Amino acid sequence: MSFATLKRNRGSNINKIIKAAEATNSGETKSYVDDRIWKPTVDKAGNGYAVIRFLPGTEESIPFVRYWDHGFKGPTGQWYIENSLTSIGQPDPVGELNSKLWNSGIESDKDRARDQKRRLHYVVNMLVLQDPSNPANEGKVFLYKFGKKIFDKIMDSMQPEFADEKAVNPFDFWEGADFKLKIRNVEGYRNYDKSEFAAQTPLHSGDDVKLEALYNQLHDLSEFTDPKNYKTYDDLKAKLGRVLGEEAIMSGAPTMAQTAQMNEPAPAPVQPVTAENIPSEDDDTMSYFARLANED
Repeated sequence: MSFATLKRNRGSNINKIIKAAEATNSGETKSYVDDRIWKPTVDKAGNGYAVIRFLPGTEESIPFVRYWDHGFKGPTGQWYIENSLTSIGQPDPVGELNSKLWNSGIESDKDRARDQKRRLHYVVNMLVLQDPSNPANEGKVFLYKFGKKIFDKIMDSMQPEFADEKAVNPFDFWEGADFKLKIRNVEGYRNYDKSEFAAQTPLHSGDDVKLEALYNQLHDLSEFTDPKNYKTYDDLKAKLGRVLGEEAIMSGAPTMAQTAQMNEPAPAPVQPVTAENIPSEDDDTMSYFARLANED
């Protein structure tokens, strides 16, 4: 920064210093905001509305990716917010710890495992058609992250329950459908039950010039499951130990619950719960898209 710039900005520097100090004192830093990601806006009552269009994948790729993360606050007051290595088919220290807690047979351990469980996210490319709270977003391509509720609606559109309903691929430029996102506040949580697809219609009236322009704006989704964008097992395990303040557990020593069970009669053998053998409700979904890819 030049002297002239320093002099010109002297009035605003104090605010920058104060904000930096507050972030330092709180032990937190401002998180990076990815302006590629669109987030719906809700009013004071927690309600929101927008119309969007899900877009196809690039090349021959599936039009979405899924990944898991963990987000919880430890007894130390520190937060653990990290992507789970299970997203890329690798062992994850939180998943392993949760398996031990769940299999301990102690209800308090199970509660802790629930609090630390992994969270499922889907990411797609989408076009904003209507965004009443932020009209400047309309006509732009964004990434959109959402959970199982919205993804279930996508799957329902492609796999209708009744014979008189036509299967619709919502990611298709020409034979897809707009999605009316309706958000309500239900008992303090965002609820998407009222969200629905509109009638099947070509995007931009099927104008190939406009559609190709959109296609060229699609973001590469592979970064969300690229191993190089994930921390190593050892790094995550070290952070987990700091957040929990339980170095003994992280080093492999038995938990309190496990120690308490050492003198109890052994129960009848059961199949232990692990991150690997828990049935995934999304397996059929991935198989469905794999079939679609093979049919093209």
